[in-house]
Amino acid sequence: MLTPFTDSGAVDFEALTRLTDLYLQAGAAGLFANCLSSEMFELSEQERLQIIDHVVKRVNGAVPVVATGTFGGPIEKQAEFVKKVHGLGTDAVILITGLLAEESESDAVFDERVFQLLDRTEQIPVGFYECPVPYKRLISPQQLGQFVSTGRVIYHKDTCLDIAQIQEKLRLTQGATFGLYDAYMAHAVDSLRAGSAGLSCIQGNYFPELIVWLCAHYNDADKQEEVAAVQQFLIDKMEVMHHVYPTVSKYFLQQRGFDITTFTRRDVGKMTPEIMNKMNKLWADYQNLQNELAITKAG
Repeated sequence: MLTPFTDSGAVDFEALTRLTDLYLQAGAAGLFANCLSSEMFELSEQERLQIIDHVVKRVNGAVPVVATGTFGGPIEKQAEFVKKVHGLGTDAVILITGLLAEESESDAVFDERVFQLLDRTEQIPVGFYECPVPYKRLISPQQLGQFVSTGRVIYHKDTCLDIAQIQEKLRLTQGATFGLYDAYMAHAVDSLRAGSAGLSCIQGNYFPELIVWLCAHYNDADKQEEVAAVQQFLIDKMEVMHHVYPTVSKYFLQQRGFDITTFTRRDVGKMTPEIMNKMNKLWADYQNLQNELAITKAG
């Protein structure tokens, strides 16, 4: 999820209500609040909790809500915040892989920290996010299988960009109460066919209904031409959607008619006229695709 801000930089909770509704109206099967797209590192601890609480209450059980609960420091401190996030009613608390061990530390150290955190957080369901900030720490298929076997890990947002790794992760976690959600849209269809539970991608902050459509129809025999067109669209448009993100996604939502400012706390660079033109073209191209697929616009 994005975090809407007012022009003065405060969290815009009225816009957050409408944004939550937009995702739900689009058919989203779950929401990841307080994530990197939410500018979580630029929020205070109180704002993080307020945003999560607001989203959980607005969703009111309609779909699962997960949210980040680790922001570095001693394991005891991280465990306390995990408990606070879970206490707000989240379905799982997400652990940032790059904040459980330093980049220079071994997988053995990382594994030890994970189990220490699990030991200190009772039976709270958790998940992992291979977040690129502060650095991207990937979890191997063997590590993921080990963690999922505890029964505590029910969610994984994968950013390895490697379909073979995805397939192996799914093989080693088969049969568990667990879902892998792929962030890399270049192989979205292959990932879904391999058994991924869904897609957790920044493209959902541009056109959530398109991601919903793909998850619903990727395996429909009579829609394979359209599925291929959506997959190619996501590949062709990937680069432009990463420029000065998430500012650009807020601008794109404006193009859709959604009332949101482009204020972004995260230092991602400036929206240049060139980037705006590319966003305008993305909007036009998406409308054409939307019409071809007869996808209903959300919100």
